[in-house]
Amino acid sequence: MPRTFLRRWASLRWKIAALAAATACLVAVAVGVLVHLWTAQDIRARAGARAFNAVYSAMDVYRRTGVLVDGPELDPAELPAELRHPADGNRHTAYDGRVAGNDGPTVWAAQRTGGPGSPVLAFRVNMGPELSNLPRLDAAMVVASLLALALAAPLAGYGASLLARRLGRVAEAAGRISAGDLDARTGPTKGHDEVASIAATVDAMADSLGRRLRTERQFTADVAHELRTPVGGLLAAVDLLPTGETEDLIRGRVRDLRGLVEDLLEVSRLDAGAEQPVRARVPLGEVVREAVARTGFEAEVRVKEAASVETDPRRLERIVGNLVVNAHRHGAAPVLVSVEGRTVVVRDHGPGFPAELLREGPRRFRTGDAGRGTGHGLGLTIGVGQARVLGAELSFANAAGGAGDTGAGDGGAVATLRLPPG
Repeated sequence: MPRTFLRRWASLRWKIAALAAATACLVAVAVGVLVHLWTAQDIRARAGARAFNAVYSAMDVYRRTGVLVDGPELDPAELPAELRHPADGNRHTAYDGRVAGNDGPTVWAAQRTGGPGSPVLAFRVNMGPELSNLPRLDAAMVVASLLALALAAPLAGYGASLLARRLGRVAEAAGRISAGDLDARTGPTKGHDEVASIAATVDAMADSLGRRLRTERQFTADVAHELRTPVGGLLAAVDLLPTGETEDLIRGRVRDLRGLVEDLLEVSRLDAGAEQPVRARVPLGEVVREAVARTGFEAEVRVKEAASVETDPRRLERIVGNLVVNAHRHGAAPVLVSVEGRTVVVRDHGPGFPAELLREGPRRFRTGDAGRGTGHGLGLTIGVGQARVLGAELSFANAAGGAGDTGAGDGGAVATLRLPPG
């Protein structure tokens, strides 16, 4: 469950949604801070202007009548120090951030009434009532930000899900192509953005890869068909040679060549999907024993609770025989064949499968590590193809101590064939 949760939250959809939500939060915080600062500065500026204008009006009345009206004061005790000695004839303002009782921060304006030494007329504007509304403004900004976030996150998630689905279709098609389905395509993709470009590129790659593979398969099939007749003629000609060591040597080489041609034909049929299984219910243990015996190589067969399976016995024997032959040619004795349930395991005690084969699977005409011996690389390729026809799974691994393994043990290559239920 934790891994599934982490994979879900690590998907592109949730990353984009989280990024959009984080961006919305940052924008809301930035806007809220700016509005708060701007409002506080505006309140202070308007208070300063009111105080400045009040001193102007009060000073005009005071000089004409000697009376203070509308709240001005002469030399008040709370007057900030920087306003106690203003330049003659000039009005000045100052901010007093002290809070006392119900009085909040105050803006003062002051002007000397006459020459040097004359009283200072001052007027104060209490910003407390206006600043008391600032928390309500902040709360309103928070609520508005949360509402915007609540709307932005689902919209971002929905947009991200559309993008994720489009990318998912591209990834699915690429995975099918990688698995060998050359007819897989991403399908029609709307828009002209980067996702559409990627989809078009994947489809173009699949078309090019399909053409190349079809050309290669056709070439393999053509070569095998063309070689079949001359190889048959060589076998007939060998029968005319006088008996001896030379005849035996030539006959052996011609038989190897015929086996290679037959393998190529089988590979071409498997690639073309022309093979169809002929199923019958058979005892798995007995079929495996017969397949091992027909190889002519020594192998210990261990049968434990083998099941009766419905499969194509000829193809099953072909797979097991190829695995045993491969174990002797490219591995080392002893070779052990284990049968349990619907699973057949063939293990040798050689250097193990090369890392490239474990990573990419068997490939024709490539045997991998030189330590695995020589050959054409068709045996395992045919085994995988025949397993696919049977609906079975053929996997490859190394025992502890084999190539690409750092664990302790005597090593060896391990091929596991799992037959489907039925």
